[in-house]
Amino acid sequence: MASPKELSGIAGNTVIGPSILINGKLTGDEDLTVRGRVEGELALTRTLIVEPSGVVKANVSVKNAVVSGVVVGNIAATESVELTRDGRMVGDIRSPRVIIVDGASFRGRVDMGELAPGRPLPERPRTMARPAVRAPLAPARPPALPPRPPVRAPVPAVAGRPPMGAKAPPAPPLPPTVAVGAKKKIVVKKKK
Repeated sequence: MASPKELSGIAGNTVIGPSILINGKLTGDEDLTVRGRVEGELALTRTLIVEPSGVVKANVSVKNAVVSGVVVGNIAATESVELTRDGRMVGDIRSPRVIIVDGASFRGRVDMGELAPGRPLPERPRTMARPAVRAPLAPARPPALPPRPPVRAPVPAVAGRPPMGAKAPPAPPLPPTVAVGAKKKIVVKKKK
């Protein structure tokens, strides 16, 4: 059993020390600081503070919650829930105000409830479908021009050839050809 010193702290604030394990249903009308372990169910009308050494494995119902330790379970708060940089939580949060500080670890869902009375939702036609998400269009570019041939310096002429890039002289005419099937008379003379 916990000593009164471990369970009671500053006036109106109960502290569960680092060596204490509470298993079961815990209810109260004052602030509660957890440095040890609480397992089961937790219902408070005030604030729950889970310090870095604290572990709460329970469904929690409170006014405010500040988590710097570990919470495994759902939290329902009437005012706010804050996960500090050292806070780790697995479970759902239901509260009108949720603060998750950079560095905190959270896996679950957040439900911030209905809109407060007097703050109407913006009008949106019922027939309007949600716009499809499209990829951004690429900026328009002018059509690509064909590549230009590289400019080359004239190559000196090789013997018997014109320089590259120069027009070649016309080819000499071909010798007359003999028609296919034509007969040619060949005379062979013998030497005596």
